[in-house]
Amino acid sequence: MRISLPIFLLLFLAHTAAFSQNYHTVNTTSEKALEAFREGQKYMQQNDAAIALGYFEKALKTDALFIEARLALAETYEELRDFFKAERAYEEAIALDSTFSPATFFFLGQVEWELDKFGECAGHLDSYLKSKPGNPRNKNKAERLLLNARFAAEAVKTPVPFQLRNTGAGINTKADEYFPSLTVDGGTLIFTRNEGYDENFYSSTRADTIWQTAQPLEGVNTPDNEGAQSISSDGTWLVFTACNRRDDGSQGSCDLYWSQLKNKIWTKPVPFSAAINSSEWDSQPTISADSKTIMFSSRRPGGKGKEDIWVTMRQTGGKWSKPQNMGPGINTGGVEQTPFLHPDGQTLYFASDSLPGMGGLDLFVVRRTSDSTWGAPRNLGYPINTKANEVALTVSLDGRTAYYATNRPGGKGGLDIYSFELPDYARPQPVTYVRAHVHDAVTTQPLVAKIEFTDLSAGRSFLSATTKADGSFLVCLPAGKSYGLNVNKEKYLFHSENFNLTGTATLEKPFLLEIDLQPITLDSNGHVAGKPIVLRNVFFETGSAALRPESTAELDRLLDLLVSNASLRIQINGHTDNVGTDASNLQLSEARAKAVYDYLCTKGLAAERLKYKGYGEAQPLESNETSEGRTSNRRTEFIVW
Repeated sequence: MRISLPIFLLLFLAHTAAFSQNYHTVNTTSEKALEAFREGQKYMQQNDAAIALGYFEKALKTDALFIEARLALAETYEELRDFFKAERAYEEAIALDSTFSPATFFFLGQVEWELDKFGECAGHLDSYLKSKPGNPRNKNKAERLLLNARFAAEAVKTPVPFQLRNTGAGINTKADEYFPSLTVDGGTLIFTRNEGYDENFYSSTRADTIWQTAQPLEGVNTPDNEGAQSISSDGTWLVFTACNRRDDGSQGSCDLYWSQLKNKIWTKPVPFSAAINSSEWDSQPTISADSKTIMFSSRRPGGKGKEDIWVTMRQTGGKWSKPQNMGPGINTGGVEQTPFLHPDGQTLYFASDSLPGMGGLDLFVVRRTSDSTWGAPRNLGYPINTKANEVALTVSLDGRTAYYATNRPGGKGGLDIYSFELPDYARPQPVTYVRAHVHDAVTTQPLVAKIEFTDLSAGRSFLSATTKADGSFLVCLPAGKSYGLNVNKEKYLFHSENFNLTGTATLEKPFLLEIDLQPITLDSNGHVAGKPIVLRNVFFETGSAALRPESTAELDRLLDLLVSNASLRIQINGHTDNVGTDASNLQLSEARAKAVYDYLCTKGLAAERLKYKGYGEAQPLESNETSEGRTSNRRTEFIVW
């Protein structure tokens, strides 16, 4: 039988190529090498890599060009975590023939990741993916690892400033301490301690810069586990995670619970209802500064990945909304955990294992762009993030100091709680707070009163709440805006304050107030005793009696007071600083008082219930020598007559 010339040439070239290879395979190696190779495979299948290693070395001693034995040797070194030798063996296999097994580039990339050779890792993973691999599992792993390798290669070149400080023996012990959470004043730190597989909460207060010996949270701790907690701004509401408590109304394996601090005693923990908790794992909550939003991590159906971050909001009447997924901008196909919403209400920190990072769970920061949308998450950088898992970050009110738990040499035990200074790019918006007590001006007894903060720039309510039984409240105010506060209670004259934070806010100078509300009680002459009520959120154009739009909320509250108390009659008084002549100041102050009078009249209030008068610069509250003093002296107020 004759063979045509072209077919004969193809067969000849293929035969020649087989014998011109610079490596041998299981089909071309010697019997002795093959026998050792088979023995090595047998021990690898029995998970005995140490013995298998000797057989693969024997096979290669017999035949140094045996490529499958070279790959098996590399895999065995990798199994034994001898990554330097594994890297060399994979490279030697590629040198024999880079096309024999494209997956070798994938395995080499994994080894180089372990060796922190991130640039080389990225290059080899890229080569593997360009070979159009058919194994979907390896392909997906390579794609994710490539993103991490590219990120890590650049991150280690430009490390961020980072210096850990152990929080000290008052908090850390030989046991594991983790999940730190702070009150907004930075004075109390709540954390989880694991002692002999029993997780409990502890609380430490700070004296100067030293955290005092932590005490257990009596009333919340049980023989079962409690962990992953968040403390409200004022330190009186705790939301946390407890598991396997099906006899108390919980829904699933791990659920969210809450407890309140009343009369210095924590109430018995109560699980949230099925409106929030699911039959799946629900954990790691964070409470917003106004206590009206809770974010948490959950494995419930409808998520983007294994564990997602969800959000629920307190509705009118106190009910919580059905939790909503935070969406694909934050949640991925992997794990998102430990959200922490800073008191600025705009900055969220969380952990993810699927966004580009240093590997494992990394910490990220993301900022709100509108009421319902968030920007792109940003990795906090190296060495804040490492190839280990970094989770559960909490940040102080001033945005400078972060706390988290890690296992580092020199610690007190296993996991210790550390603090470090956040890089500028990761800091939240500056925030301060208002802490106040409201009392009856006559009896000095605390009052449960309504408080409302208004965003004067936007002309809308920022926060509404009531004081606690002791008359106290604490509210966080982010910088960049001007806020008005109104405190009112039925049968009392209201009180107003103004907080101009359009420049900045600082934790070092919070607003600490004692507010006295004047009861509306008439004396024998039909008058209400008490000091004039300053309308601190009534504003005029400079040098003019024209009311500015942001005055409307305050004037409408004054109108409501007068409508609700039909017997009240008031006089509106105008005052100025000492800039200008006496005559011009007197004229301006009276014109401004009349502008308020006119506003109330146009709203339907009877003119006979109102009077107005200007005092010019004659009744200053403070010295006119400072700008702050002049600002206080330029005021509009009312008295009851």
